[in-house]
Amino acid sequence: MAETVTLHLGDCLDVLRAMPGNSVESVVTDPPYGLSFMGKAWDGSVPGAEMWAEVLRVLKPGGHLLAFAGTRTQHRMACAIEDAGFEIRDMIGWAYGSGFPKSHDVGKKLDEWQGWGTALKPAWEPITVARKPLEGTVVKNVLAHGTGALNIDGCRIDALDNTTKAWRGAGGRRRDEYRTGTSGASVPTDLGRWPANIIHDGSDEVLAAFPDAKGQAGAVGPQHGDRTSVNCYGDYGPRPHTPPRVEIEKSAARFFYCAKASKADRDHGLDHLEEQQFVQWQTGNGASGKPSSMSEGRDTRRKNTHPTVKPTDLMRYLCRLVTPPGGVVLDPFMGSGSTGRGAVLEGFRFIGIEMDEQYVEIARARIEAARDEAAAASQQSDLFEGTA
Repeated sequence: MAETVTLHLGDCLDVLRAMPGNSVESVVTDPPYGLSFMGKAWDGSVPGAEMWAEVLRVLKPGGHLLAFAGTRTQHRMACAIEDAGFEIRDMIGWAYGSGFPKSHDVGKKLDEWQGWGTALKPAWEPITVARKPLEGTVVKNVLAHGTGALNIDGCRIDALDNTTKAWRGAGGRRRDEYRTGTSGASVPTDLGRWPANIIHDGSDEVLAAFPDAKGQAGAVGPQHGDRTSVNCYGDYGPRPHTPPRVEIEKSAARFFYCAKASKADRDHGLDHLEEQQFVQWQTGNGASGKPSSMSEGRDTRRKNTHPTVKPTDLMRYLCRLVTPPGGVVLDPFMGSGSTGRGAVLEGFRFIGIEMDEQYVEIARARIEAARDEAAAASQQSDLFEGTA
């Protein structure tokens, strides 16, 4: 493995304590949710403040932490992060349509309660956005450490219609919508929309939750009938026909989207491994337990046997959002290496910590494949740059 990637086998608290303070630019991680998922011992509880305090110590001032969590235990995760000394800055919601409920069918035993269960279908995961306190102002901190700010332009969402533009105003300010009657020069750009705290998987089920959005308002003008204001500004009054701004049919276009990890993504770089049986099941109370019939679970075969693999594209986006160019991304709960893959593909250095030896070897192979992919892309770019 190249020196830009360092993988540690061991307990994250022990490894973190051996690392120098103020030595990494960002932390992007998918820690245990405390749900005992599939009966895994490592998912028995969420990481406590003691662990997050060590993460805080090794982060540079102003460095960001992005930590996934479960909806049922997010409060404990966020409180532990805050108790360790972090500032909670936001929460990103990753919405998807492929979740399945862990619900107990009450009607199986009580006929009069047919159709009643105990849980909703999971359809999103929260990501806590936290920051180590700054040294001085944001500007001073960025100048001193390269941390403290988010990579807004690097994570903007492509505008699918050229009539929908971001705006760059005087003094470097950016505006995401048309503004008229303002002072100072403003010019439209094709940078795309400002990154939001919603990410979705682009599935039909999720898109159905977003409204149709042929612009942000209906068409106005004489041929569209009179419009009376419901606020304090009075009637619209005469005005020419004004069509709405059109993107696509759904307002979801304004958000970054990323589906769950595909089989090809999970197993990328693992051609040398044999597939193993991977059985996933659930009991009615949401905990893990072997079902009476295997048909109650999902019996598949995988090379990557980690049960909660995050998609590489999502981790690339998150690493890019909070890491300055050439920075170090730390993942103290590396699992099968999705954060490492994202970091390497974005050109960052990476430090990963994992206590399961099998997962470390899977992560090593997946990250190595990503490094080869990044090197090939760089060579291809050099080739095109040198072509007249």
